[in-house]
Amino acid sequence: MNNISAIAGVVIKEMYRRKDFYVLFVLTALITLLLGSVRFFNDDLIVRYLKDVCLLLIWMSSLVIAITTAARQIPAERESRTIFPLLAKPVGRGELIMGKFLGCWLACGLALLVFYFFFGMITASREHAWPLVSFFQEIWLHWICLGVVVALALLGSIIFAAPSSNATICFVAVAFILFAGGHLSHLANGMRGMAGIIVYVIYYLIPHLEWYYSAQDLVVHDWGRIDWLYWGVATIYGLLYSGFLLSAAWLAFRRRSLTS
Repeated sequence: MNNISAIAGVVIKEMYRRKDFYVLFVLTALITLLLGSVRFFNDDLIVRYLKDVCLLLIWMSSLVIAITTAARQIPAERESRTIFPLLAKPVGRGELIMGKFLGCWLACGLALLVFYFFFGMITASREHAWPLVSFFQEIWLHWICLGVVVALALLGSIIFAAPSSNATICFVAVAFILFAGGHLSHLANGMRGMAGIIVYVIYYLIPHLEWYYSAQDLVVHDWGRIDWLYWGVATIYGLLYSGFLLSAAWLAFRRRSLTS
């Protein structure tokens, strides 16, 4: 754990030295404040649209931070050749993967706290209320979802040669899952033969990130908290899927030459 925590600490410091987070936060704040200053037809209920836009920007920004940060971890170590003294300390390849994952995931969690604190201030200024339980559940499920995304990007950083190609593929895959993954079962129902079976297999194999994204509707429309049973199941599902992807990344890393 000492090795893992030390690697994670380096990852967190590295991310907050870069300008990605600050640029995304400033853009999110400016767009939200600009929309919040506009009065559409003097309708006070427009705050729901403001919250929807702000949460969409937070999700987009957090995905950019998670994917770009995780995608460059292993390739950057190999390119600078710091991976050789790092593994000679000795630090196992599994510890390196876990340290990189933990660092990226914690960094994403800290970024989420900043984003959602800003979101909460905007919401409280308009609605004069701050549903803490709903906010906690939304932040937690968002963070669990980012854990799956970070693990996926780390796996991709070992499989694909360039961080840019890995990030692009991860963005496309995550966008597909968020907006189309939940409809694959309906699509498979209308298909026959092997094609329908393949679509069903894809539906059950992919991580269902859309479950976590849809939780924001509870905050946008003030529908109250999620049932704690479903919240717990979603948490366990996300952690198990992250563990599965990290195990695959460790196996792929074990088989791959560091010089290739």
